[in-house]
Amino acid sequence: MFTGIIEELGRVAVVEPRPDGRRFWIEAPRVVADAAIGDSIACCGCCLTVVQLDGARFAVEAVPETLRCTTLGEWREGDPVNLERSLRLEQRLGGHLVQGHVDGAGTVTAVRDEGDGRRVSLALPAGLRRFVAFKGSLGVDGVSLTVAALTDDGCEIAYIPHTLSVTTAGAYVAGRRVNLEVDLLARYLARLLEETGMTGRPA
Repeated sequence: MFTGIIEELGRVAVVEPRPDGRRFWIEAPRVVADAAIGDSIACCGCCLTVVQLDGARFAVEAVPETLRCTTLGEWREGDPVNLERSLRLEQRLGGHLVQGHVDGAGTVTAVRDEGDGRRVSLALPAGLRRFVAFKGSLGVDGVSLTVAALTDDGCEIAYIPHTLSVTTAGAYVAGRRVNLEVDLLARYLARLLEETGMTGRPA
């Protein structure tokens, strides 16, 4: 479990093709400082397991399912990566509860300056839009964010300068794909309503 508050902007150091996926070496001195093999680290919102450590780098592996559902298959050496270690029980929950289970990939459709920050428009996969609410929570590349507006094909996020400076969001341009995780409660509420047949509007 994670909070969506990014701890470090790491860097993809090495991409190793594997017969059934890929191994990524990520350079991240802060995150690696207390990391152990078997730890979970959210990498751009995708919960991955540390399989090897080497100095200031750690290695994770992505199987075909992960590559299919996320943007990890697009990672190249040198790319920045949002990183967060798993939540400890004594920590403050500064963002929202994030599982690190990516629901799908969205696409940045527009970026415009808004004061000292930026407003980013996202197109969401059709099946995910129903889980997104105005002023609700949405995980974008592992960052806990508040939905500023709903649009015909997705939503808008208003980024503050701090978030732009410490995450991958500062480099977003139209066409960029991003990992999305919808709010945990929204997902289970929708499932409950489907099971009980309460998806229709009240009379």
